[in-house]
Amino acid sequence: MIFEFTAAPGFDFITLFSKQINVPVRDNVLQIPASLGEGYVRKVGFGDDFKLTIHRYILKEDLILKRNPAVKANNVRTIFFYNNKEDLEVKCNNEENIQFFQKNDSSIILSTNDLRTEIRFPAGSNIQYVVVGITASRLHSVLSIEKPNTTIQTITAEDASFLFFENLDPEMQLLLKNIVSVDMNNSMNNSMNNFYVQIKVQELMYLLFSKLSLRENTTFKNINSNDAQKLLIIRNEILNDLSTPPVLSELAIIASMSETKLKQLFKQTFGDTIYNYYQKARMEEAAFLLKQAKHSVSEVGYELGFSNLSHFSRLFEKQYGITPKKFSYTI
Repeated sequence: MIFEFTAAPGFDFITLFSKQINVPVRDNVLQIPASLGEGYVRKVGFGDDFKLTIHRYILKEDLILKRNPAVKANNVRTIFFYNNKEDLEVKCNNEENIQFFQKNDSSIILSTNDLRTEIRFPAGSNIQYVVVGITASRLHSVLSIEKPNTTIQTITAEDASFLFFENLDPEMQLLLKNIVSVDMNNSMNNSMNNFYVQIKVQELMYLLFSKLSLRENTTFKNINSNDAQKLLIIRNEILNDLSTPPVLSELAIIASMSETKLKQLFKQTFGDTIYNYYQKARMEEAAFLLKQAKHSVSEVGYELGFSNLSHFSRLFEKQYGITPKKFSYTI
């Protein structure tokens, strides 16, 4: 199933989606019909400039959400909080789907609405995500940061074009779970539940912007859909083989960018240098192999390209505060 839309001021996802699947919206809730799967989409409003859509469902066929670039520039920012055990594919142009999450089952995408994006949810997956739509001015008011870094300045500016990614850590995953699990069908408690959801969403945003506020102050460069797509391709290229360090010159050729532009846009979007991002992903993969696949420390080290297991242990301990050997014993 493909749902294509353009996010402009006044856009209402749940109303348009209900028309496509021919299901009515009652009390801001769309129940997924049994013919398509099970679950719901819920809309919660905190004013015209701050809205929330909660998605919780399992579908019988793939769902592809295609967001077209807004026809006119607008100041709405979209924050996509996603938590799932299934792989998710994201793309920002008309290129081939890019598997974004891999073994990491959660992430956050923050962008302006002038970028083309496409997200595919596999059939049969337990989909849980929240989308926040908020204007730059309302976000600036909510954050009230006296001395914001360039990342926060960009996000709250009126005329920026950006794409940022962040990880959804365990505390944020718990908040997201609480939000999608709220029972808002009880009319007696509906207003209080709405208040509760607003508090939890702002807490979720607090944790996100706390992370973003720690990013280095750098000169910001506007991004377009083509650049965004190329960055996803580069990220996928880095993660395809974690046993081999990325070579900047080769990645620049793949991205059809200068090395300088690639380095700047990658760090701007993902919050770290290409090599540091690679090393962190390498250690995350190591933790996964030790915890889920039950591999030995030596198996993991050699599989990830380490000829020196002591060096592997030092890097792992630097990231997780514990040696891989002790880590494997604690699970």
